Amino acid sequence: MITLLQRNNVKFLAIVTDCLQILAYGNQESKLIILASDGPNELVRIMRSYDYEKLLWTTSRVLKVLSVCSSNKPVIVEAGGMQALAMHLGNPSPRLVQNCLWTLRNLSDAATKVVGLEGLLQSLVQVLASTDVNVVTCAAGILSNLTCNNQRNKATVCQVGGVDALVRTIINAGDREEITEPAVCALRHLTTRHADSDKAQNAVRLNYGLSVIVKLLHPPSRWPLIKAAIGLVRNLALCQQNAAPLREHGAIHHLVRLLMRAFQDIERQRSSVATTGSQQPSAYADGVRMEEIVEGTVGALHILAREPNNRTLIRQQSVIPIFVRLLFNEIENIQRVAAGVLCELANDKEGAEIIEQEGATGPLTDLLHSRNEGVATYAAAILYRMSEDKPQDYKKRLSIELTNSLLREETIWGNADLGMGPDLQDMLGPEQAYEGLYGQGPPSVHSSHGGRAFQQGTYMSNDFL
Repeated sequence: MITLLQRNNVKFLAIVTDCLQILAYGNQESKLIILASDGPNELVRIMRSYDYEKLLWTTSRVLKVLSVCSSNKPVIVEAGGMQALAMHLGNPSPRLVQNCLWTLRNLSDAATKVVGLEGLLQSLVQVLASTDVNVVTCAAGILSNLTCNNQRNKATVCQVGGVDALVRTIINAGDREEITEPAVCALRHLTTRHADSDKAQNAVRLNYGLSVIVKLLHPPSRWPLIKAAIGLVRNLALCQQNAAPLREHGAIHHLVRLLMRAFQDIERQRSSVATTGSQQPSAYADGVRMEEIVEGTVGALHILAREPNNRTLIRQQSVIPIFVRLLFNEIENIQRVAAGVLCELANDKEGAEIIEQEGATGPLTDLLHSRNEGVATYAAAILYRMSEDKPQDYKKRLSIELTNSLLREETIWGNADLGMGPDLQDMLGPEQAYEGLYGQGPPSVHSSHGGRAFQQGTYMSNDFL
């Protein structure tokens, strides 16, 4: 049947593609036969070459079924499927537009490195204004995936008004998490690690997005959305102008509350493992590990703590004991963010005193020898700040210890700098903590309703956020 796709009669081609869709739907063997017969290339060619609505619709339905096949997906992308489908997003036919969007959504996690998608990205930003929930859901998810680890796409989306459109989308979505979650993920990507990220961070505030984003940090939001919102708040806090508004909207209070809950869940789970001997060391909720919530919230508080008034408020939350406990955590990234926030809090005499009272000197001294440069440097800086009011002989002993530590770890640290330059201050955790692929959706999207259009995807490693 694939050879018949080379005919020129559009009505005949519509019948052939309709048959292919029926054969391929739910049948992996048929999908692989279509692949082996060069079907993806022929189908993409049809999408590029014709304007007969019924043919475009039936062809897009075949591509939609093939787009959830791991073997067909990269071939469709390589054949130019993303660009071909993008050509029809302005078509007056709602059914064609929806099928193209569903297919693009399924393909998008395999297209993060594809070049030449500027037209598609602009069209996606435009369709965010649609009143159709399914259209907006797909567009937000595609934008989330295509801006993951791709500086060119991030810049393009920002330049065509993507930040403004995504903020409006979140505001208008209300409690529709099938829209808010991918939209927040997309904003999370746009607010870090590209040339215009500072403009994006400002644009969220200027478009009145801070309050609605902070509201997503508490119920009825589910954990995947909360996790995404935490990462976004962390990125927004990188902008100095956002520090005070985030505090005023209650971001610090909500982050501390989430941290305490996640920390308690982890402690409960560990206690249960110790008691019952079960093999489930991590606490999960809605598929999210509570360790991820701990790392995210502490990382966000670390950035927020750069501002003096924020540091005062964080001190008042009685959360420093948890930060100190986290220095013992076996997960290196959690150690790093805990040391990072303590380093900021130690800038104030009151903070340094509380940190010392909570017994941080021992673990911080141990962390001087961490193989992680960030952890070790933070530990050194905290100890140095804690020693400022100490007797001269104490300072001398500490100075010797810090010097010896630096010498011992020289091959690992290289030219370590206790002054903590901007790159260290801005360190992020693993890419997946903030900039993961949103997901590729359920097996075959043929339902007429929006449902939960995406499943939480696996996260990419570096480049990440």
